[in-house]
Amino acid sequence: MNKIEMALLEKVSGLHKIPVGAVNIRKNGEAVKRTSTSEIEIVPKKDGSGIDVFVKPNVKGKSVHIPVLITIGGIDEVVYNDFYIGENADITIIAGCGIHNSSCNSSTHNGIHTFHLAKNSRVKYYESHVGEGEDSGGKILNPTTKIYQDDGSQMDMQTIQIGGVTSTVRKTYASLKNKAKLIVTEKLLTTDFQTADTDFKINLIGAGSSAQIVSRSVAKNYSTQQFKSTLIGKNQCFGHVECDGILLDEARIVSVPKIDAADCNASLIHEAAIGKIAGEELIKLMTLGLTRQQAEEAIIQGFLMGDN
Repeated sequence: MNKIEMALLEKVSGLHKIPVGAVNIRKNGEAVKRTSTSEIEIVPKKDGSGIDVFVKPNVKGKSVHIPVLITIGGIDEVVYNDFYIGENADITIIAGCGIHNSSCNSSTHNGIHTFHLAKNSRVKYYESHVGEGEDSGGKILNPTTKIYQDDGSQMDMQTIQIGGVTSTVRKTYASLKNKAKLIVTEKLLTTDFQTADTDFKINLIGAGSSAQIVSRSVAKNYSTQQFKSTLIGKNQCFGHVECDGILLDEARIVSVPKIDAADCNASLIHEAAIGKIAGEELIKLMTLGLTRQQAEEAIIQGFLMGDN
């Protein structure tokens, strides 16, 4: 890989070099590196549209890296990746897509990831999106995540998109059985005229199931964001959705919550707070020697990257 590609790889997956273990790296529409292990098998789909990842039961402490890199304009791809997590397994999956586009032609990556978690399995899933490059070519990323959790399973999902992506439509669907648990953290920054649409639909089907969805976003300049969430409780369950946003300049954020308690024992909560940076916070930092712009950036970084 060249310097641009290695830099993108580090930004979307934290890797400084090609890792060992279960790996699938996709670059400019083609697979360039694929490795399986005795415990985790990565199999290409027959039609070439993506991969199937099979994690054997009781596998613990292992990781899977599946980054996507795009460094040219004119790419428009749809990739389907399916993950089958065996019973009692406990693994980490590092995904993400980086687009470095310095052409006048847009590049688009549509990643559809479907997770099948067997009983008492656990997945930590990290997905980072990065857009960079000069000229007018769009950097478009549209992730769709589908999650099917069996009894007692847990999914911890963190998605980060900190600027550079021209437009994104982010969809997450989940279905949870008895005592299954889903935790999602979304961190999102838009600038210029960028757009971002987020859509969650969570079905709490099983008794004792729970979901916690936290979205933190910052919209700057003339960018727009829309956050939609549908939380459906069909049993004795608990669901909490929190949407916090900071607005600057002429940006706009819209939050559209929906809660559907289809069982009298369902406990569902939605919280939303959107506003500008508090003046006293700016003044406090500026008295320490920061300019207004530096103070704003410090507050934004603390808001987006701080603990939840």
